Amino acid sequence: MQDLLVQDESAWRLGTFVVLLAAFALWEVVDPRRLRALGRQGRWITNLSIGVLNSLVLRFLFPLLAVDMALLAADRGWGVLNWIDGPFWVEFVAALIILDFAIYGQHVLTHYWTPLWRLHRVHHADRDVDVTTAIRFHPIEIAFSMLLKMAVVIMLGPAAIAVMVFEIVLNGTSMFNHANIRLPNNIDRVLRLFLVTPDMHRVHHSVNEFETNSNFGFNLSVWDRICGTYRAQPEAGHDGMSIGLPQYRDENPARLLWSLALPFQAVNLRDSEGEGTAQSGSGSLPGGTRKSP
Repeated sequence: MQDLLVQDESAWRLGTFVVLLAAFALWEVVDPRRLRALGRQGRWITNLSIGVLNSLVLRFLFPLLAVDMALLAADRGWGVLNWIDGPFWVEFVAALIILDFAIYGQHVLTHYWTPLWRLHRVHHADRDVDVTTAIRFHPIEIAFSMLLKMAVVIMLGPAAIAVMVFEIVLNGTSMFNHANIRLPNNIDRVLRLFLVTPDMHRVHHSVNEFETNSNFGFNLSVWDRICGTYRAQPEAGHDGMSIGLPQYRDENPARLLWSLALPFQAVNLRDSEGEGTAQSGSGSLPGGTRKSP
């Protein structure tokens, strides 16, 4: 049964994506959390086009993806979990948790290492946050993320079905927490004890640098709490906060070619309290000096 599911991985991922995209898009129409800064049409065309381009890049650049690498690791006996004869369910859960922490760590790195921030700011330049923002990542960043996941898979040796489930869950929760949807406060309060909710992740898309450098989780919320990067609410409130990058307050972020070219523009960020220029190198911060949360 597991082998059959893994063989149809692409179909499962695509099917889940289409269903959740339609469901959250409808929810955004029926009960949006925030008013939009820009019209939906241009942004959606750009964000969905970037998503399609990312899928093509992965298929053409990588003969093996994360699930395929898990199958190869199992065949060659690579990875810690392939050396341990433990209960399948324990290894399955451990794989999901470790992979999720790896993605959290990658996200933090994209904010604190200038070469990766150049790529990641394509995601943050979006002036609205909705379900399509979940797939608005520069193709080079997507390729880097796949390389990281493949490296983790080789070292960890998880079952292919665990990697497949992780990929589907990660895509689903990313669409959920980027969606411009309204959750009752009591439900949000309970959910965010375990999962990243839309209100929690929206803080991360604030124009204020000290809020941008918080709430890095895409799936489990515990990593931000454990690592001290959790921020409960935006300073200006969800209705009053500004989303995006402070120096791009026009319609350019909704344009496809502009978005793809953004990593090759100079890094010169202005926050609400001043201006800072990130220097190239591994010790640089996206907006100069990070403010304490």
